[in-house]
Amino acid sequence: MFANNEGDVDRLVRLMAGLFLLFGVFLGPKSPWCWLGLVPIATAIIGFCPLYRVVGITTCRAEGPRGHAA
Repeated sequence: MFANNEGDVDRLVRLMAGLFLLFGVFLGPKSPWCWLGLVPIATAIIGFCPLYRVVGITTCRAEGPRGHAA
């Protein structure tokens, strides 16, 4: 469907940031804005960021001739 444009480190950072925001719904300020943490969690899970596609950014490693990361 969509080509991955997020590298492993990017995905981990997004997941951690998303969980941090989401925990704010239950433990922290209980602000509805904390639900925005679902966005980075979802993009980390699928490995695709629509904004990266628009801007032309990718944090994936370059692939070698046999499809393996170089």
